[in-house]
Amino acid sequence: QLQLVESGGGLVQPGGSLRLSCAASGFTLDYYAIGWFRQAPGKEREGVSCISVSGGTTNYADSVKGRFTISRDNARNTVYLQMNSLKPEDTAVYYCAADRAIGVVSTCSPGDFNSWGQGTQVAVSS
Repeated sequence: QLQLVESGGGLVQPGGSLRLSCAASGFTLDYYAIGWFRQAPGKEREGVSCISVSGGTTNYADSVKGRFTISRDNARNTVYLQMNSLKPEDTAVYYCAADRAIGVVSTCSPGDFNSWGQGTQVAVSS
């Protein structure tokens, strides 16, 4: 059974950094595109960043471009989201998700991903 586990969330001051990890068990990530998504209280879940199977194609939401970096280490069966220059508006529960369909990286839309982790809380506050 596909299982994704996020970690690395926490409380950080504005301007700080966090690195989120998405570890897979029960399957290999080699054949899956991976996305990071977030949901703030009272808001819809939104795409943050997505990465292709090879890692050669990435997609970022405009709000995080230049601050967040997605990467993957297929040997470790893990995908990362490096978040720098964090802002209070980045506060949300962050989820990773996996899917094998073609085209999901270009859309980076929650509705296109079928396998989800439980989420990790990120809070940016002074």
